[in-house]
Amino acid sequence: MIDIQITGLVKEFEVGKRILDGFTLQIDQGERVGLLGKNGAGKTTIFRMMTGEVEPDEGTVAIAPGKQLGLISQIPVYPSGYTVQAVLDTAFTRLHQMEEEMGQLAARMGEENDPGVLARYDKLSAAFERGGGYDTETRMNKVCNGLNIDEDMRSRLFADLSGGEKTRINLARLILEDTDILLLDEPTNHLDLNATEWLEGYLEQFKGTVLAISHDRWFLDKVVRRVVEIQDGQAELYSGNYSFYVEEKERRYQERMRRYDKEQAKIAQLEKAAEQLRMWAFQGMDKTYRRAKSMEKRIERLHTTDKPTRDQKLTARFGEREFHGDEAMVVSNLTKCFEGRTLFAGLNLEVAGGERIALLGDNGSGKSTFLKIIMGEVEPDDGSVYLGPAIRVGYLPQIILFERPDRNLVDTMLYTQDCSVQEARDRLAAFQFRGEDVFKPVSALSGGEQSRLRLCMLMDHRINLLILDEPTNHLDINSREWIEGAVDAYGGNLLFVSHDRYFIEKFANRIWVLEQGMITDFRGTYREFRAARERQEKFKAVTKPDRAPEKQQDKPRRSGGTKELEKQVRAAERAVERTEIRLDELAQAAEEAASDYLKLQEIYAQREELEDELARLYTQWEQLAAELEQAKG
Repeated sequence: MIDIQITGLVKEFEVGKRILDGFTLQIDQGERVGLLGKNGAGKTTIFRMMTGEVEPDEGTVAIAPGKQLGLISQIPVYPSGYTVQAVLDTAFTRLHQMEEEMGQLAARMGEENDPGVLARYDKLSAAFERGGGYDTETRMNKVCNGLNIDEDMRSRLFADLSGGEKTRINLARLILEDTDILLLDEPTNHLDLNATEWLEGYLEQFKGTVLAISHDRWFLDKVVRRVVEIQDGQAELYSGNYSFYVEEKERRYQERMRRYDKEQAKIAQLEKAAEQLRMWAFQGMDKTYRRAKSMEKRIERLHTTDKPTRDQKLTARFGEREFHGDEAMVVSNLTKCFEGRTLFAGLNLEVAGGERIALLGDNGSGKSTFLKIIMGEVEPDDGSVYLGPAIRVGYLPQIILFERPDRNLVDTMLYTQDCSVQEARDRLAAFQFRGEDVFKPVSALSGGEQSRLRLCMLMDHRINLLILDEPTNHLDINSREWIEGAVDAYGGNLLFVSHDRYFIEKFANRIWVLEQGMITDFRGTYREFRAARERQEKFKAVTKPDRAPEKQQDKPRRSGGTKELEKQVRAAERAVERTEIRLDELAQAAEEAASDYLKLQEIYAQREELEDELARLYTQWEQLAAELEQAKG
């Protein structure tokens, strides 16, 4: 069954500049589709056409009859005084109306004996139960917990929330409404990692249709099963997730380039022959003139393939300063409280040269404050941060501020950087600021463009510690790849806060997780960190008793065998712990042997063997734990 049918959409916002030029797309029930394209390609315009907010110049948009459409980028206006709880309750408006009518019908049934009233009550009661009317509180708590909407936030006025918080509340409301078709416009922009992973898990179970605009490549890999890219106002289709799209797009580019090169070679061959025929015709050979004209027409017919183009990559690099010494940064007993709440206390950390560290944690846990303490912008309540004497820091904050936002881009570079006008233009061009764009005032730039400009300015500094606070948060995929190109070419220390798991996995070789006022320090990649966390959670789930202690004691135990099993379970647990410790040691050894290829290969071989051994030990341990539970009865 078709849920969305889009046919021949055309839209111009400026005369002669078509954003959409015959865009056509069909989405079937239950599909997960990612909508990609450069900023300004028309992605959000398509969403607004689907909701009826914008009319196309040509073409049609059809939504399956009876299907409820939900768009998270549209934040409805609620009456003054509405709390977050009241907004969330609007998801159950239909159920509340049914409940109210059921109450009225129950009162009437107590006063009169009307079969019609009883029949209506029975019909409403069945519909109320099917719609989850008796389970609304449980559903609401589950969604709120997943999206980090705590009791304090639920009691606040909706009007007082930030734009990101309103978006999160609206997403929760749409999920609670059981919307048939979800239109997600950058759904992860205002979610931390835990909330994003919860949303991904929810969408896996969601039975409806999903169309998502997102620059979160990890999210796209996890959620979508088909990608639609807007190219020159039309839809180019890819039957897979984001990783498939990247590979397939490159394959199509290479195929078009081969076709173009082949065509150009054939044209060159024919043009050479035509030129020879024209020379003979000039010498009085009339037949060759007719053949030359015929060949020229054939050449014109061959001009069918435009030369394929790629998006330009970032060519600039961070200026680097050589690092000397053993310690780049030492954090000693660092403590910071804010508004009566302890963000973190007693932190002790050491950073060696060349380390690349991702600082993770929930929104509000204190990550940005930690970075600001390192930068000297915020004073700690206790403890200190020591930077090595050779350390020079480059810092990209989460909120970009410019001293004179009224200046244009060229003047901003001239006043803040030691460069000529031509050098300023060249550096700006490397960051895709070209032509008349360089004379725009900084205040006219989008958040992503301002981040790009600040990075352009950072490139000029010779640094060996680069600190980034949400560097990809407001950037499209192309801009993210530009930044990744610069960071990839940078060889110094890196410390960054990010919710972009693609970015984290690409660059982090050490993970710091700020939670409950402490930092968990993990040496390894993000995938390795997630695998370790999953093992820990599995360990806790297996060893956690299923029943309360008093109930376990009330139940008689089966005789014999349990003591031996308990001993075997404890031995298996110790073996698992020893293996995990050894794996951590090998990860550290791999860091230290990064420049010794042979040693590194040996370490990787040992680690692979240990990973297999750990998997075997987990299986053995789970079997023994299950046998013990069964023996205890």
